[in-house]
Amino acid sequence: MKEVNWGIIGCGNVTEKKSGPAFSKVGKSRLVSVMRRDEQKLRDYAQRHGVPKWTTDASELINDPDVNAVYIATPPSLHAKYAIEAMEAGKPAYVEKPMAATYDECKDMIRVSEETGVPLYVAYYRRTLPGFLKVKEIVENGVLGKILYVNIRLTRPANEDEMKNAAWRVQPEIAGGGIFYDLASHQLDYFDFLFGPVKEASGYASNKGGYYDAEDTVVASFLHENGVAVSGVWSFVTSPDTKNDVIEIVGTEGRLEFSCFGHTPLLLHRNGKSETIAFEVPDNIQFYLIRSIVEELTTGNKVVPSTGLSAARTNKVMEMIVKK
Repeated sequence: MKEVNWGIIGCGNVTEKKSGPAFSKVGKSRLVSVMRRDEQKLRDYAQRHGVPKWTTDASELINDPDVNAVYIATPPSLHAKYAIEAMEAGKPAYVEKPMAATYDECKDMIRVSEETGVPLYVAYYRRTLPGFLKVKEIVENGVLGKILYVNIRLTRPANEDEMKNAAWRVQPEIAGGGIFYDLASHQLDYFDFLFGPVKEASGYASNKGGYYDAEDTVVASFLHENGVAVSGVWSFVTSPDTKNDVIEIVGTEGRLEFSCFGHTPLLLHRNGKSETIAFEVPDNIQFYLIRSIVEELTTGNKVVPSTGLSAARTNKVMEMIVKK
């Protein structure tokens, strides 16, 4: 593949800045077509982003000869359907996270990728961001000594749409679960990147707010194959006073604090001193991951850190935690 000509299925909010513009900023890559069911919003998106083609039919986009790779940014319940259709058409699929609504769907996607030989990628872009790569460097260089444990706290109030049960992210039949599936999946995938696969996982998931049917509060612990133990608390119905986004990695020689979603500087505590470590945050947060996909597709070099195989493990762990 000399140039990657992308088509987007589901050009909603996530594609406005996080991903969409990056497809045309990366060398040997351009966005040539977009799809959305709402024709008025679709035309507006295409015109604002300078996309030459648009369609309300996902299959038409997938089979468009001008499109040779497909980015699927729909809700998770449609990821498997469109990814499989794209791969069966011989076109690499880049799927938003979580990889699918269920682990079984993830396995179906992997099977088709293996049968067709067509690549499958997933948008766990923290594996490529400078701040998260710095955390990995600190851990792997032994700055913290031997890692003892990791704590996660991610809590916030419910927003208006969630309280009205109007957000697809709180509808399990569409999202796979609640906000835990949408947000904690980033964290679980990152720890897979940092420490390797999870060996054991257990948790308690419940609905405390009563705004919707999905879990809104989760307490969990899991053990990675390398022996690192992680515990976490996630709640999306707290008061504003309990808003938290903190990950703490504790070792025998120090402690590192950072946020998953705030992209604030890292805080390294070591030898009785505290150090702030700033890092670059790209304008389009998926830029580096998209660049690695384009490099792999145009050169054949295996450089993409987030594949269907790695991403499926996160779906499996989430199901272990919420006991699906």
